[in-house]
Amino acid sequence: MRTKKFFGAMFCLAAAGLFFACTRKGDSAVSGDVYKDTLTWGQGADVTSFDPHKVNDVPTVQVTNHIFDTLVEVDETTGDIKPLIAESWEQASDVEYRFFIRKGIKFHDGSELTAEDVKFSLDRAMATPAVAHMVNFISSVAVEDPYTVLVTSRAPYGPALRNLAVTSVAIVPKSYVEADAEALLSRPVGSGPYKFVSWNQSDSVRLEAFDGYFGEKAKTKKLLMKVIPENSQRTIALETGEIDLAYDVTANDLKILEANKNLKVFKAPSLSCYYISFNMRKKPFDSKLVRQALSRAIDRRLIIDTILSGEGEPADAIIAPAVYGYYSTGADEYDPGLSRELLAEAGYPNGFSCTLWVNNNHERVEVCEAIIEMFHEVGVNARLEVLEFGAFIQRTATGEHDMAYFGWITSTKDADYTYYPLEHSTQQGAAGNRSFVADPEVDRLVETGRASVDPVVREQAYKDLAVYLADLTNNMNIVYSEINVGGSNKVENFVIDPIGGHKLENVVVRK
Repeated sequence: MRTKKFFGAMFCLAAAGLFFACTRKGDSAVSGDVYKDTLTWGQGADVTSFDPHKVNDVPTVQVTNHIFDTLVEVDETTGDIKPLIAESWEQASDVEYRFFIRKGIKFHDGSELTAEDVKFSLDRAMATPAVAHMVNFISSVAVEDPYTVLVTSRAPYGPALRNLAVTSVAIVPKSYVEADAEALLSRPVGSGPYKFVSWNQSDSVRLEAFDGYFGEKAKTKKLLMKVIPENSQRTIALETGEIDLAYDVTANDLKILEANKNLKVFKAPSLSCYYISFNMRKKPFDSKLVRQALSRAIDRRLIIDTILSGEGEPADAIIAPAVYGYYSTGADEYDPGLSRELLAEAGYPNGFSCTLWVNNNHERVEVCEAIIEMFHEVGVNARLEVLEFGAFIQRTATGEHDMAYFGWITSTKDADYTYYPLEHSTQQGAAGNRSFVADPEVDRLVETGRASVDPVVREQAYKDLAVYLADLTNNMNIVYSEINVGGSNKVENFVIDPIGGHKLENVVVRK
């Protein structure tokens, strides 16, 4: 038996003559004379649902990861797995993890978190299509006593702990959800460092520090998230002091922020890939030749050098190079002549008409406008349709689109997090597979990669899968991006998260 025990230590901090006033866990850490009581950030899209098991999009997680906690978490600095709701765990066998739950954890409604809530939450996540891919490696969850849970997997599964650290499998209060199955959608109750206050849809979300939090208390009393879809408007809001942090700064605005002595830019290599899903249920996208033709009609480097100001790299696989399991097949080269030949061979010498969907993010719209023009150059009459983010997610899940432009972050840094939901035939629709691919060889390779703990077996499976998908072209990979956040110079302790789920409980803003 291999056992891991973790113990925390609290520190009192002093810097530049400004002393935090805490001497024990739970005390307030911010002097009201020095720091603001509200940290405000701007992001490009609103929360689509506060229920962590119903959605898995980044704009939502950027808010809900402050309200809910998971069994374990990933250390922001080292990338190691560390305790959270579970104070420790042991791996009882290749398929069994025993988690020991901290005693005394309170949900925001005052009820105690126990093993029953853990079992209920994991069972619920497994039964929810949007996030089931994160936990369907689990065969059973058993309560051994009020503070001990045994999680048994169907087979040895390498990324198990990393999957359990993702907000989409957060622990929710069983009694609260059983009393009203829809309550979490708009009235979330979790055990995280912040509790929900209000939601003004399409405008803002307000959170407040939870005094009963079991860990170190949040450093800033209140959080305010503002929805600012227009990228340039987020930059202006940062310049004027309306917000303290601006998420997803575009390449065009980076120079503006970097030239402003009152602002700073946080950067990290992203785990994101931006790609176009072909709806293979619709003609002509059921034809591999058509899909290959359109991929070769795109000048990825030109898009990066112009619209993205050089920030990014042409994408080949749908997982980024920093992800475990990545294998480079080489991005499709821009070749409009070959594109026309492939279209003719597919039976479309004069092209065809179709639509490309994108959500209302200015930079994404600009990228898609360029792609539309490139399609026109090879005779494909594509029309761009821009949708509000929530409608975009919902309607693409039901397969209304011809093509749609997406971004996906491999949140666990493990290939399975992306390949299973985006490529496996059982995950079509809301879970992620919006190309609606259903290919036995894809399924076999995905299952081989996720069912083994042998890195040699896994890496070979993902290499073979990358090569196979490069030919299949159910998704057209466009660009790997950097992740950027703009901030006021008054912001302290902010650590950028390469998957976009920036944690703010330790962040403070000087007055």
